[in-house]
Amino acid sequence: QVQLVESGGGLVEAGGSLRLSCAASGSILMIKTMGWYRQAPGKQRELVASMAMAGGNTNYADSIMGRFIISADVAKRIIYLQMNSLKPEDTAVYYCNAIRPSSWGVDTDYWGQGTLVTVSS
Repeated sequence: QVQLVESGGGLVEAGGSLRLSCAASGSILMIKTMGWYRQAPGKQRELVASMAMAGGNTNYADSIMGRFIISADVAKRIIYLQMNSLKPEDTAVYYCNAIRPSSWGVDTDYWGQGTLVTVSS
């Protein structure tokens, strides 16, 4: 099992910055990918950014490209999301995600409890 704990959300004015953190605990050594998703009111959950633990390949949503940066302490399985030039449309609950194979080799998603980011105009 993997537990994920996020921190760093809050209220910020448009144009401001926030940094989210997510720490994994439990059976973390086999985690393949960690990332951030977000869900705005009335919308589906969407990928924001992800990073492969082996190799560090990253993947970003078009909507945040150039404004958000994902980074990680790979050994500790801690990831960060530096969010710059925030816009009101970035307002959402941000969820940390980890993918780890199960005992049967099937990739399993784990989720944090979410942290609210509110960007005021």
